[in-house]
Amino acid sequence: MARGAMTGLGPAPSQIAGGWEAGLLALLLLLYLGGAVVNPAFFGSTEAFHAVLRDTSRVAIIAVGMTFVIINKDLDLSVGSTYGLIAVVFARLYAPSFLDLDVVTSVVVCILLGIVIGLTNGVLVTNLKVPAFIATLTILFIGRGFVLALTHGQSIYYPEKAKEYPLFFHLGETNQFGFNNQIVIFVAVAAIGALVLAKTRWGYETFATGGNEQAAVYAGIPTNWVRIRAYLISSLCATLAGLLSATQDKGVTPLYGVSGELTVIAAVIIGGASILGGRGRVIGSCLGATLVVLLDKVLREGWPITRVIRIGDDDVTVNAIYSLPVGAVPVFLGLVLVIAVLIEPHLIRRQLAARFWSWLLGKPAPPAYETGGIALEGVQTKGARMTDITVSETQLGRFFGRRDSLAIVLTVLLWLTGVVLRPDYWWNLSNTFAILLNYSELALITIGLTYVIAAGDIDLSVGAVLALAGSTAAYFLKVLGADPFTSVAMGLLAGMAAGLFNAVVTVGFKLPAFIVTLGMFYIARGLAAWFVAGQQLTGWPEGYNLLGRKVNDILLHFQISLPPGILRTIAEVVSVQTIWMFFIALIAGIVLAYTPFGQKVFATGGNIRAAAYAGINVSRVRFISLMFAAFCATMTGIINVAYFRSFNPVAGQYRELDAIASVIIGGGSIFGGYGTIIGALAGAAVITLVRALLQLNVQGFSMPQHWINVFIGVILIIAVLIDIWVRNANIFGRLRNRIAKGATTPETTHG
Repeated sequence: MARGAMTGLGPAPSQIAGGWEAGLLALLLLLYLGGAVVNPAFFGSTEAFHAVLRDTSRVAIIAVGMTFVIINKDLDLSVGSTYGLIAVVFARLYAPSFLDLDVVTSVVVCILLGIVIGLTNGVLVTNLKVPAFIATLTILFIGRGFVLALTHGQSIYYPEKAKEYPLFFHLGETNQFGFNNQIVIFVAVAAIGALVLAKTRWGYETFATGGNEQAAVYAGIPTNWVRIRAYLISSLCATLAGLLSATQDKGVTPLYGVSGELTVIAAVIIGGASILGGRGRVIGSCLGATLVVLLDKVLREGWPITRVIRIGDDDVTVNAIYSLPVGAVPVFLGLVLVIAVLIEPHLIRRQLAARFWSWLLGKPAPPAYETGGIALEGVQTKGARMTDITVSETQLGRFFGRRDSLAIVLTVLLWLTGVVLRPDYWWNLSNTFAILLNYSELALITIGLTYVIAAGDIDLSVGAVLALAGSTAAYFLKVLGADPFTSVAMGLLAGMAAGLFNAVVTVGFKLPAFIVTLGMFYIARGLAAWFVAGQQLTGWPEGYNLLGRKVNDILLHFQISLPPGILRTIAEVVSVQTIWMFFIALIAGIVLAYTPFGQKVFATGGNIRAAAYAGINVSRVRFISLMFAAFCATMTGIINVAYFRSFNPVAGQYRELDAIASVIIGGGSIFGGYGTIIGALAGAAVITLVRALLQLNVQGFSMPQHWINVFIGVILIIAVLIDIWVRNANIFGRLRNRIAKGATTPETTHG
C-alpha cells in the first residue's frame, strides 16, 4: 500500500494549546459582552475586567495543579479546604491577636503544611490504595473542620501589622503598571505548568500514567511517585493561592475555600482535561477557570432593573439590581460540573463537531476516539468475599470472623464507656432515647447507602438530598400554606427527583457515581437554600410535626391516653422516626440477605462484568440502589423538619461522611460486593455514640462540634484502611498462617 493511502488519526495535538482553547476564548468574549449588555455599569468598566482577572488568578493557580491530578485519572477534592486552611493558619500565626509571628516564619509553616497535605493525599491514594475521592473527600472535611475550629466561626484581620511587611503584602495589590500582582504570579505559574506538562519528562510521565498506568509501569515509569507528585503540586498550588488571598484581604473568614473544589474541577474539565485520563492542557484549564469565574460574576452581580414604589399618592421610580437568590450559584456550578464531564466522552471523544463539519463539506468523517471504559474510577472491582472468613469452628470464632463483628463490639464498648464516664446521664431513659433519635436519622440514611456501596457505587449527595426534601416540605408548609399531606408529597418528589438525576446520569451516561453525586451535592444544597432564601423557617401545623413526635404525643393528639405502666413509659420515649427506621431496616435487611435482588446487588458490586455475563441487569440494580438511597435520605429530611419543628439550610451537613463511615465500619466494602443491614446499623451506632461521647460534659469539658467533625473524618480514613488491609487483604489471616507455618516447620523437620 502506498504511504499516502494510509489513514490514521493524524498528527498528535499540541500539548500547549489548540482548537479547544480557541473556542473557549471566543466563548469568554461572548459571555463578557453579554455581561456588559446586561449590566453595563459593572461589566462595561475596566475595573470589572481587572476584577475578573484578579479573582481568576487564585482559581487558575489551583487549576494548574489540579490539571496534573486529573490527567493522572485521579481527583483532589481537598483543594478548597487546603486553600482555606492555609489562609487561616497564616492568620493565626501572623495576627497580633494570636501568635504574632513574622511573615517568613508564617509562610514557611504554611508551605510545610501544604506539603504534608499533598503527601498525605498521595500516600493514601497510592501506597495505601484508598480510592482518591474517599481520601481527598475526608481531607476536605477534616480541613473544613480545622478552619471552623481555628477561627471559632469568626473573621481574623491584621491590616495594621501588614504595614510592617509591605513587600510581601504588595503581592496582593496593584502594581505600577495597573495590574494586580496576583495576575502576574498566575501568568508565571501557568507558563511554568504548561511548559512542564508539555515539554518535560514530568509531563510525559503524567500523560503516560493517566493514559495507561499498567503500560507506564511496564515502560519503567514510577507511577506511584508520579501520582504523589501530582498531589504535591496540587496542594502547593492551593497553598500559594491561600497565601495570595491573605495578602489581598489582610485577613481571613471561616468561609474561605467553601465550594472551591467544585469550581476548580469544573474549570479543569471545561478546559478540556479528560475524565478518561491522559489528556489535558494547562492553558485550557486556566481558560476554564476564567470562564467559571466570569459565569460566577455574571450570576452574582445581577442586572439593573427599575421599580416603582408608591409613597403616599405618588409613584416613585427607583433603580435597583436584581440578583439571583441565595443558593443559585452552587446549583449552576453543580450543573456545569456534570455537563462538563459529559462533554468529554459524549462530544469530544466522538468528534461530533468535526464529523458534522466534514458532513457539511462533503468530506469523509474522521474516526471517533475510543469511548469505552471510564478511567477515573471511584470504586475498583476487587471481587469482595461473599461469605464471612471463618476463624474457627466455635460460635465465638464464627462471630469474630464476620465482617460486621467489629462494629457490634465497638458499639458495646462505647456504650460501656458512656456508663463509666457519666452514669447519671447515660442511665437516664430520656437521654438514652435522645441519643436514639440522633441515631435514627443517621441509620436511615445508612440503610440506603449500604445498597449503593454494596453495588460498587457511592452517593455523596445523601446529606444534601436530606436538606432538599426538608426545604421543599418547609417551603410548602410555611410559604405556600399547603396541608401536611401535600407538603410531604412535594418533599418526597423533590428528593426522588434528585435521586433520579443521580441514577440516570450515572447509569445511563456511564459516568462515575462519585462525580455525578458530587455535582448533586452542590445542586441540592443550593436548591435547599434557594427555596428558603437562606433563612430558617418555622411555624406550621402540628399535624405535620406529628411525623417527628414520640408515640405518646401522637396518641394524646388524638385524645388517647395510655394507663401508667411499661407500655406508656415506652410510648413516651420512642419516636415515629425510630419506628420508621426499624421498619425500613427490617425490609431492607431481608431483601439484601434473602432475596435474588440482594444477591444481584452483591454480584454487581463484586464484579460488574462477571455479573453482566451471568445475565444480571447490572444497570437496573445500580439504578434501584441509587433511588433507594435517595428515598431513605428524602424520608429522613421530611421527618427532620417535623422533629425540629423548623428547617435550617445546614440540615444534613456532614451526614454523607457519617453515613459512609457507618457502612464501612459495619463491614461494607469500599470496593463493593459486601454489606449487611445489621452491620450498617451497628456502624451508625458507633458513629452516633462517638459523637455523643465527644460532646459529653465530663468534669466541665466537652469537645467543640468542629473538632468532632475532624475526629469523624479520621475515623472514616481508619475504617477504609481496615477494610482494604485487614478485610480484603486479610493481613491478620496471612500473619496467623505464617506464624502457624513457622511453628509446625521445626516439628516436621525433626520428624
